[in-house]
Amino acid sequence: MLTTHRKRAILAALQRDGQVIAKTLSDTFGVSEDTVRRDLRELAAEGLLQRVHGGALPASAAMGDFVQRQDIQMDVKRAIAVRAARMILPGHVVILDGGTTCVEMARSLPPTLEATVVTHSPSVAVALAAHPRIEVVLIGGRLFKHSVVTVGAAAIEAMAHIRADTYFMGVTGVHPTEGFSTGDLEEAYVKRALAARAAEVVVLASTEKLGAASPYVIGGIDMAQSVVIDDAAPDTLRRALAQAGVAVVEA
Repeated sequence: MLTTHRKRAILAALQRDGQVIAKTLSDTFGVSEDTVRRDLRELAAEGLLQRVHGGALPASAAMGDFVQRQDIQMDVKRAIAVRAARMILPGHVVILDGGTTCVEMARSLPPTLEATVVTHSPSVAVALAAHPRIEVVLIGGRLFKHSVVTVGAAAIEAMAHIRADTYFMGVTGVHPTEGFSTGDLEEAYVKRALAARAAEVVVLASTEKLGAASPYVIGGIDMAQSVVIDDAAPDTLRRALAQAGVAVVEA
């Protein structure tokens, strides 16, 4: 089998099964595992999959910058944002992550809601600037322009003084065994730090993030108590989340 044909077959198997195992591919194609690993490396370099130990998973389609992500599944993100906004109760202190879904969530908060929103996203802060009853706490630090959020030591130090009811976390990958992931190492550290400051973690995940993986792990699937998804989410993922003890909230 030619390399190009083998790669097409790998991508087809990945789309069909949601993951591929290097040993299985080696046996199927009658080639060495080194050959398969080389194929996976080259496909990963093209952004077509995410390598993990022993094989590969689908690469997240949500790896673009903030502007690019504004064009991906915005109707779905708005529905998730509206549903998540209903989870905030009067008097709550919540941490709202960066990202397009979280900005939509900020815009969805009713004008009568009295609460405090802590965020490291200037975009979220601006979206709430005209809200009459929301107290906004903006965490400072170095601006990571790709995602328009603050990161770094200053941001993580500021988070140590927060005790929140809920952290609404954005991710680029949700996978039952590989956990939650994102595309930047510093962002992964910041998200872990924010999760540690909240009594409850709620993950907001549009369809393109489900069953996918990104290079940097935020934490295992059990770090969240709930995941807000839309009705197009695959049943297999719903069952896997439920088996892990994570509540599935449908938008």
